[in-house]
Amino acid sequence: MMPLTMAKEGEAAEIQRVGGKEDVRRHLENMGFVPGAKVTVISINNGNVIVNIKESRVAISREMANKIHIL
Repeated sequence: MMPLTMAKEGEAAEIQRVGGKEDVRRHLENMGFVPGAKVTVISINNGNVIVNIKESRVAISREMANKIHIL
């Protein structure tokens, strides 16, 4: 298991765990970042991570991406 920020561009993975405080977890869950969801990294630039999740393209900060653990 590793944080989402360790994934390479174009890599597909499955979310294993979402960490952080309750409000942060709830915010990420509302965007579709839940255990078992498939996520594909589109690009990483200036620390921000752009991913495809549930047929949507979402940009999140490096801080948020570090709370999402993938396999």
